[in-house]
Amino acid sequence: MSIALLFSGQGAQVVGMGKSLYEANPVAKSIYDRAAKVLPFDLKEVCFNGPAETLTETRVCQPALYVQGYAIAEILRERGHLKDLKACLGLSLGELTAYAYAGVWDFETGLRIVAERGRLMQQSCESSKGGMAAVIGGSRDDIAKLCAAFDIQAANFNCPGQVVISGEAEKVNAAVARAKEFGPFKLVKALTVAGAYHSRLMEPARVAFEKFLQDIPFNAPKVTVYTNTTGEAVSDPSALRTALAKQVVSSVYWEDNCRAAAASGITQFYECGPGAVLAGMMKRTAPEAPVTSIAEFAEIPA
Repeated sequence: MSIALLFSGQGAQVVGMGKSLYEANPVAKSIYDRAAKVLPFDLKEVCFNGPAETLTETRVCQPALYVQGYAIAEILRERGHLKDLKACLGLSLGELTAYAYAGVWDFETGLRIVAERGRLMQQSCESSKGGMAAVIGGSRDDIAKLCAAFDIQAANFNCPGQVVISGEAEKVNAAVARAKEFGPFKLVKALTVAGAYHSRLMEPARVAFEKFLQDIPFNAPKVTVYTNTTGEAVSDPSALRTALAKQVVSSVYWEDNCRAAAASGITQFYECGPGAVLAGMMKRTAPEAPVTSIAEFAEIPA
């Protein structure tokens, strides 16, 4: 069996996440306790008990998803399910979890990187008036025409027929109102988000994050990893560093990541994080790929 891990991105967070892992498994408990020594806020309290408004903050939810995803993977390893681990991939923030679990850096270093990324992205959100919208239907060419018409960007290519657009809130709202003039879209709906992720409005965060990453050693990954910026596998440490900084303002080619991983011969995917969102995207991208979604301790195979 050939195994791959899928790691969740921002938006998947939910109050109560990680609590069953922490209470039932010593390995998970250790990971959360190690995280407490790195972060300047009480991650366990906000993950386990909320409030949802605090957990949703970019500076909080990114470390929350990173720690939970890593803990699930470690329990899978403890139980012998990752002996044939071949690849790690993640959606947006999840890409950093994937790199950590692939050995690009250790857990604590990865958490510091995630925390800084979340902090910088939240700053960019607060200093701009950004928005995002989900687009269902249409081709990539249709999306390109829509974005060009309203001077916005395609933020996420999640799976066939499901794209998220991003940019200044007024421009995104205008695109939502007139979208069907530019393509055969089934639904175009504004999203409730804190900012315009994966757009040029995140440029201040990209610049500062790129500078932050310069002093951090990157190792070659021990298993295959993929970059959201191209949808392709990446292994050179300098290329990994460049991709991570670029990803903050780049389109996320998650559909391409999933397609490439499925085509590589993976026979079992484990989604490590809440909501089973990635499983749904994989089903639409590569229907033959088996995905087991894990968020709670009881969902982890024995």
